[in-house]
Amino acid sequence: MSQEIEHVKCLIIGSGPAGYTAAIYAARADLKPVMYTGIVPGGQLTQTTDVENFPGYPDGILGPQMMEDFKKQAERFGTQVRFGYITSVDFSGDVHRIVVDGEKTITAETVVIATGATAKWLGLDSEQKYNGFGVSACAVCDGFFFRGQDVAIVGAGDTAAEEASYLAKLANKVHMLVRRDEFRASKAMQHRVLSTPNIEIHYNTEAREILGDGQNVTAVAVSNNQTGEEKQLPITGFFVAIGHKPNTELFEGILDMDANGYLITKPDSTQTNIAGVFACGDVQDHVYRQAVTAAGTGCMAALEAERYLAAKAHVMI
Repeated sequence: MSQEIEHVKCLIIGSGPAGYTAAIYAARADLKPVMYTGIVPGGQLTQTTDVENFPGYPDGILGPQMMEDFKKQAERFGTQVRFGYITSVDFSGDVHRIVVDGEKTITAETVVIATGATAKWLGLDSEQKYNGFGVSACAVCDGFFFRGQDVAIVGAGDTAAEEASYLAKLANKVHMLVRRDEFRASKAMQHRVLSTPNIEIHYNTEAREILGDGQNVTAVAVSNNQTGEEKQLPITGFFVAIGHKPNTELFEGILDMDANGYLITKPDSTQTNIAGVFACGDVQDHVYRQAVTAAGTGCMAALEAERYLAAKAHVMI
């Protein structure tokens, strides 16, 4: 018995601010979008607590609730939101073929990729225990909550240096934990960190355990990887800045990526190297990584998908 193949105008892979915004715009353009949420519906924001920097929420909002609001708005205009995981794609033809959960095949005239990125973590159990309760992978998102407090940040690259500098404007003191005896950051970023008086750099230092009272972070236990010396640093915020990994494994060898695996889109566009395939949000943004910028590119992707289909229809007439 042959498997029935579903055909759609616009398939959105992944949810979160980018995917849901693309869905809202695509649905309003009558593209009748179908979205597969992936294994974490709502993306990284579902793993955060208060979101206070997204326009339209003057009192702030919980990340999971915000994503539920986005989902309801997308569904209101007719988006079909489905829980499922894309297991393979074939973008070689004029119409794209996508397999869901290894079983169902969908053909799509346009595809919007919004699979996001995943923060790299140290792998500590306590890191996940206090994630959202003092532990964060985004200083720009959560630094405000630690105004006037002592915090720690792990990392030695440009991102870590930039986030440490950002935190220093808000926090009383920033402990920067650097695993080696030197930075990996550029000379300019190193100079910025080294010239900031309330950043204390701990070289050859690794976090061993994040300590807390069961509800919030109270300290971090660290050790010197040369001397073996162990100590505790009293803090209320612990930031991990060792990088993000874009969720692009599915597209390896098919779509153009940079050295770190982020999808490459054309300048001022969400268009990938494959016609009719667009990428938005953190999967193609390694610079800003904010909910509001992800939503913006989600809008762009839907508008470009609409224009692509309109141009295609005009050529066929």
